[in-house]
Amino acid sequence: MRTSNPILKASTFDLRAESGTATMTIMGTVHKTAFLVSLVLFAAVFTWNECIGIGGVPAHLYPWLIGAVIGGLVLSLVTAFKPHIACYTAVPYAVLEGIFLGALSALFESMYPGIAMQATGMTATTLLALLFAYRSGLIRATENFKLGMAAATGAIALIYLASWILSFFGIRMPLLHENGIAGIGISMFIVIVAALNLVLDFDFIEQGEKKGAPKHMEWYASFGLLVTLVWLYVETLRLLAKLHSRD
Repeated sequence: MRTSNPILKASTFDLRAESGTATMTIMGTVHKTAFLVSLVLFAAVFTWNECIGIGGVPAHLYPWLIGAVIGGLVLSLVTAFKPHIACYTAVPYAVLEGIFLGALSALFESMYPGIAMQATGMTATTLLALLFAYRSGLIRATENFKLGMAAATGAIALIYLASWILSFFGIRMPLLHENGIAGIGISMFIVIVAALNLVLDFDFIEQGEKKGAPKHMEWYASFGLLVTLVWLYVETLRLLAKLHSRD
């Protein structure tokens, strides 16, 4: 079983719960995901209230913001290799991502009023729409679909990595950060890829239940789904910012 989500690796649910022990369920994963999303929102509101109205990040929040970015990256990498610790890493990861997203949203909001609510609404709507499409059979995670999404997601990751490395030399990646037609088209493509990764995550969670994965894997699956949602929100925010900058 393939997935382009680096957290939900192909081998994750090859495990089976021991006989007589609780197994992973879709509803259990849904409840844990809802809990993690709530933590993200609470943490985001905190940093939002600290940042909104001043057009930037206050000095006393910089250590928190830097720590959130680094801590979130470390936790995601560690959890990807040690899925059994997701029950311990998922909660701090959600809080750290909330701190980061709150500050980022406030920064964009200071430039384009109303953009944070628009990005939040679009992310939630996309999640519900794709969940409905998946559950109704309108979209199926076939092997070819999974391979295509894995290739697209990998290519995007390489482009962002190259952009990050070039930034140290004062070089700006062409089109990627521009608000022209091509730049908006690239952002739209990335948003679509991020959104379609949700389909793969839904399929992965469903397969986890069918294969009888251990109960603790609900935390791991919820963690992976949250990674996709955070990515989708950030990319939606960037796309909307490009569109607003053309007004």
